[in-house]
Amino acid sequence: MLPTKKSHPTEKTRLHPRNQHRERYDFKLLIARCPELAPFVQLNIHNDDSIDFANPDAVKMLNTALLMQYYDLRYWDIPPGYLCPPIPGRADYIHYMAELLGRYNYGKVPTGNQVICLDIGLGANCIYPIIGNHEYGWSFIGSDIDPLAIESANKIIESNPHLKGAIECRLQTNPTDIFYGVIQKDEIIDMVVCNPPFHASLEDSHSETLRKLSNLAQEKITTPIQNFGGQNGELWCDGGEEKFVRAMVRQSRQFLKSCFWFSSLIAKKSHLQGIYEELRKARAVDVKTIPMGQGNKTSRIVAWTFLTKAEQKEWRNGRWNRE
Repeated sequence: MLPTKKSHPTEKTRLHPRNQHRERYDFKLLIARCPELAPFVQLNIHNDDSIDFANPDAVKMLNTALLMQYYDLRYWDIPPGYLCPPIPGRADYIHYMAELLGRYNYGKVPTGNQVICLDIGLGANCIYPIIGNHEYGWSFIGSDIDPLAIESANKIIESNPHLKGAIECRLQTNPTDIFYGVIQKDEIIDMVVCNPPFHASLEDSHSETLRKLSNLAQEKITTPIQNFGGQNGELWCDGGEEKFVRAMVRQSRQFLKSCFWFSSLIAKKSHLQGIYEELRKARAVDVKTIPMGQGNKTSRIVAWTFLTKAEQKEWRNGRWNRE
């Protein structure tokens, strides 16, 4: 006898209203677009179509199907062991930043390839540029310290004609620099996005992975298999998220008139106090904290600008509202 079907909300209301993933995954639709997903779809304990989210291959194939169905990709792949990010949460970051740009542009989101975005830590997956270009027509620069990640992202771009010319990948050769060596002289950036390494050490990363896998399997797991993947540089750095973003704030002053909005995801609320202190010392003109939620998970974006109100007006009139 099959288990009774569990009643689920028809909409994930914590996601941004423009997020294409507010409804539950339609696996029949996804399989029609990406037949390779079919072997991974099975009935869960509630008699619903699903995948095993503890299986890295299943998660990767679900991402492939989502990107093909909703973002018109012909090809998407990442090297073994690289980060396979949850698409709905990544899309939320893009939509909330679009909303922020709109709030400073007379209520209208600036669209088109004249809007230039910088993704710090592009990764092998190229997710933020894919979503931002599809949803708003923005152009992207993606930076990474890993040559293989850059190579993978370039392969995705070359394999999808509509991404060619819209996304440029740049290798950061000095891991201690975040902006210097990436932003070129006299280059103007409308928005920076970043998903910083969260953990402060490899041990912390493994411990958190075991906790998540144990929750998914509902039993104690002792081998840290990254179901969403991730290389060391993608998952942890010395000092973790807070130290990375504080360095990002300090270094952003070097380019204070080159960018309208700098921003980063902040996963842990307790990191905010130190980041706010760094922003105060850097003399940011305006700071915004934007809450986000997906399922039971809560995170936030911290965005900052060094532009005065007069400079903001000149920026939007000159770049976003050309006649």
